[in-house]
Amino acid sequence: MAKAKSQFICRSCGAISPRWMGKCPECGEWDGLEEVKATGKGAGLDPHRGIAPATDGEQAQAKPITDIVDEDEAGPGRIATGIGEFDRVLGGAESMRGIVPGSATMLGGDPGIGKSTLMLQAAIVLARRGQTVLYVTSEESAGQLRLRAERLAAAPSGREGETGLPPELFVLADTNLARIAAQAQKIKPALLVIDSIQMVYKGDLPAAPGSVTQLRACCLELVYHAKSTGSALMLVGHVTKQGALAGPRLLEHMVDTVLYFEGDRYHSHRVMRGVKNRFGSTLEVGLFEMTDRGLMEVQDGAGLLAAEYQPRSGSVVCPVLSGTRCLLIEMQALTATGFLGSAKRKVSGLDRSRLDMLIAVLEKRGGLRLADQDVFASSVGGVRVGEPAADLAVALAIAGAHLERQLDHGTCAVGEIGLGGEIRGVQQAERRIVEATRMGFKRIICPDARWPKVKGAELVPVKTLDHALQQLN
Repeated sequence: MAKAKSQFICRSCGAISPRWMGKCPECGEWDGLEEVKATGKGAGLDPHRGIAPATDGEQAQAKPITDIVDEDEAGPGRIATGIGEFDRVLGGAESMRGIVPGSATMLGGDPGIGKSTLMLQAAIVLARRGQTVLYVTSEESAGQLRLRAERLAAAPSGREGETGLPPELFVLADTNLARIAAQAQKIKPALLVIDSIQMVYKGDLPAAPGSVTQLRACCLELVYHAKSTGSALMLVGHVTKQGALAGPRLLEHMVDTVLYFEGDRYHSHRVMRGVKNRFGSTLEVGLFEMTDRGLMEVQDGAGLLAAEYQPRSGSVVCPVLSGTRCLLIEMQALTATGFLGSAKRKVSGLDRSRLDMLIAVLEKRGGLRLADQDVFASSVGGVRVGEPAADLAVALAIAGAHLERQLDHGTCAVGEIGLGGEIRGVQQAERRIVEATRMGFKRIICPDARWPKVKGAELVPVKTLDHALQQLN
């Protein structure tokens, strides 16, 4: 019998080390190396040992790129899930939305955020459209899943308005990869959902489910099955305390798309965003609202996040672009007396380094004393804002909270702030103005007077931060 040897794999980056070390030599993660047993010469994972039958007689041949046929034209197109916000994040452009056949997608999120609910709703809608779906649940029984499915199916989740459970939806409550593979080969589903990948195990591996060894092997064989059979694969994954996908970073490299489902489990709004997408943009976000009948789409999210906005000190609305949509997001700030040299800087949904820069500009160019002030800033609604166009709104919110001043009713602000205190222009100005005007914001504080004129909108051009601070009353 071949002698077993040990390797150590980092659960954060997937780096392999011949011996255990307290710190990963690649990514620097402490206590991140996990032992993996291997046997024989060249031991490891063989992609041709996957659950799909090997095709030894059909060898891939290199060909000129001009002779390669576009897969979208040669084979079936994308599979629309019927949930518009989900399809938006998967594809982006209107003509490219939906699941790519043969692709592998990983969906991560905090416990209780609604990952399983979203997957089950998508499975029900797809099955109603005649697509065969195999839903593998490893965390609950088939009876429990049916009870939840009946509750979701009672609501007209699809545009067809149908209710009831479709027979094209197959359910398997199992965690053994071999039995899951046998059912997948028998049913040949258009969509295979694994909820969740951390509970699936391979029987011939001497490791516990959820370990690096099991995750690597199970994910690799499931992805190989999807590529060889054309079935779309959806994997539901757990996340760590830091919000990253649990398991080795290698999992993110194996799949084609990585999605995160975010939001506060105690509030109704949910946000889906893509951090990796080989078939579309990662700039799109999908908006949902959790109800007693499952997740409902928020198709017109332009004013949803600022719907409860009331003019007050420390609160400014900004039209922010996220992919192909414009969202009006409320920026809030609060200042409180702290201690010089140890003042707190806390953010939620914003870039911490960007906040530090804005505070420095407010002190140097705006004449505010914030060195002994604790500053708290956040974007309301759970949407993370990363574009510099929100600089002006955040700076006005901080200044308003500190000076106890506020903008006039129906006023929003957009613009990037430079280190010299100048207000710089932003992209797609007309789109921002149109969306802000449609949601009732008639005055827009903007960087340049040459911005396009929109009926019903009053532009307030400002060139410097000093000029912008004068708009606070």
